[in-house]
Amino acid sequence: MTTSSSNLSRLTGLLRSTAGVLISLAFTFLGLLLVTFIIARVVPIDPVLSILGDRATEAQIEAERIRLGLDKPLWEQFGIYIWQALHGDLGVSIRTKQPVIDEIAQYFPATLELATLGTLFGVLLGVPAGVLAATKPGSLVDQFVRLVGLMGYSMPVFWLGLMGLLLFYGVLDWVGGPGRLDAAYDIMLEFEVPQRTGMILLDTALAGRWDMFFNAVSHIVLPAGILGYLSMAYISRMTRSFMMNELGQEYITTARVKGMPERRVIWVHAMKNVMVPLITVIALSYAYLLEGAVLTETIFSWPGLGSYITDALLVGDMPAVLGGTVVVGVVYIGLNMLSDLLYRFVDPRARA
Repeated sequence: MTTSSSNLSRLTGLLRSTAGVLISLAFTFLGLLLVTFIIARVVPIDPVLSILGDRATEAQIEAERIRLGLDKPLWEQFGIYIWQALHGDLGVSIRTKQPVIDEIAQYFPATLELATLGTLFGVLLGVPAGVLAATKPGSLVDQFVRLVGLMGYSMPVFWLGLMGLLLFYGVLDWVGGPGRLDAAYDIMLEFEVPQRTGMILLDTALAGRWDMFFNAVSHIVLPAGILGYLSMAYISRMTRSFMMNELGQEYITTARVKGMPERRVIWVHAMKNVMVPLITVIALSYAYLLEGAVLTETIFSWPGLGSYITDALLVGDMPAVLGGTVVVGVVYIGLNMLSDLLYRFVDPRARA
């Protein structure tokens, strides 16, 4: 009976925890939709005039307002907006007359590919650098890691992008230029490579077009490296802080007194506790790169979500801007949920 009661209690706790997470996500998504809905009503851009133009008659304007549902009360408009968003309808682009969700599906893979590589660079370099700096506080290594991180925080990303293009593309010719492919390959891509994922590296590798694959690598390595440097600056700083805090704990002192190898003390015992807050840092860094790579995408002519939202904003295409904003918000929500699940996997206390 005791075991059954314990299992029932754990199951009840798990169900409550899951329900709490789902309710929190639902309210967060609802708040996101409310904010975008308010923005759409506050900005001084009339969607009807944006669609019909200034020469439309009063009858045409009124008919379009009725078609868009703008004649209804605000609460009813918000309800329709929620219903459409839940069904994947983010409106129609004023510029192209195409569904916004379809256009975002075309642009988002490029941003996903770029941000994923940038985050990988940041994690693979930032975590070891932060750990190394924490184990040698005040040393030349520590000062160097902190200096590199400070430079990553201080230097504007557009300046880094321009200098990178000037040096590595213009002078040394080590990397490809702006865009995702050379012009010749760009023309062949649509006809010779099946677009399974929209990410060129994966699609060309799956198609066995290794010439096109390496050409894509030459184009993505510089923008991904710059984003990776920004990510590394943040991750290394936070890793150093977390690790220094753990290395001062009593259980670390006990492990050292027992004669445990220093490598095991750091990478096994201390790292287990560092990973819990570090997961959030990496998730936030990834979300930032997915949403905040606008300048990098602009400098490198990278056809991603950031460029899509920026171009739409410049011409007043509010359905595209707000649709992209909703997608970015959903990415943040999804990454927060993923980090919460990873907490439970890494930390047994969270599972309990």
